[in-house]
Amino acid sequence: MTSSSQEKPPLLDVKGLSVDYGLKGVPSRAIDSVSFALRAGEAVGLVGESGSGKTTTAMAIAGLLSPNARVSKGEVRYRGEQLPIDDDASMRPHRWSETSVVFQGAMNALNPVHRIIKQIAEPCMLKLGMSRGEATARARELLELVGIPADRGSAYPHELSGGMRQRVMIAMALACRPSIIIGDEPTTALDVITQAQILKLLGELRSRLGLALILITHDLSVVAECCDRVMIMYAGRIVEDGTVAEIFAQPKHPYTRLLIESIPNPASGKKMIRPIPGDPPNLVNRPSGCAFHPRCPSVMAVCATEVPSLDQFGRGRVACHLYRSSQEDKVAVHA
Repeated sequence: MTSSSQEKPPLLDVKGLSVDYGLKGVPSRAIDSVSFALRAGEAVGLVGESGSGKTTTAMAIAGLLSPNARVSKGEVRYRGEQLPIDDDASMRPHRWSETSVVFQGAMNALNPVHRIIKQIAEPCMLKLGMSRGEATARARELLELVGIPADRGSAYPHELSGGMRQRVMIAMALACRPSIIIGDEPTTALDVITQAQILKLLGELRSRLGLALILITHDLSVVAECCDRVMIMYAGRIVEDGTVAEIFAQPKHPYTRLLIESIPNPASGKKMIRPIPGDPPNLVNRPSGCAFHPRCPSVMAVCATEVPSLDQFGRGRVACHLYRSSQEDKVAVHA
């Protein structure tokens, strides 16, 4: 990402976003005070174990939370305008045209009884006011754009391979020319070769169309392939945020270090996966203090009692008591 792009105002600005789920009448904080900015053309990866809050964060931004979830605080702004993310009817004009989602599991997301060209054309008619002929022509163009021959538009989803179905999902997401694409683990369940093809396609489309990308994944190697920046999430909070190069070269949070160490690297002789000890926390009864402290190899007494704030550290951000003294020293110098 260039310095000029950093000077531009954010395309998307998420401030203090929190979401609660109602589980058998007991509120559960799924994401807690999540804040970040996304700039035009930037690709940001949301990484963490299952249950860390990645998908909930993305679905809250798109206004697609499940009925038992609610935004308890915070806001999301698109080009400076606050989005009505807690009002489904008010969010409809913003979906597809500003922000669209590529869901995981295309076979479940696509309608099995409609041909794919009809499914791509439908949002063009509903959102852009195109005639059926115009929308069909647009759908054919989009199929070609994502590497599918236009004449395959007459196929039903079950007649396509997993990789081609995922390409159809990308074509649908691009139908109304959005500025932001959210990829919710778009390469899940695909073989390694097809996964590489989909990631390459996303990178090419991002460059060609000037798209901003939020990529949700549990796999840091996927982020390294196609993102500028990575945000590490744990128990509903961002614990580290930095450029991909910085995170891989000098990870700061102990959780980030363990995630990177868990990636096998056959080239270096590291072929075995090193799992992170322990289990992710129960969000209904989350640990006190830093939620990662029961699993952390660098735990200190303060970790069990105080929640670390997400502070600027160098060019990135980190939420860890290991860096608190450095932050306090910095404040003292500037006082």
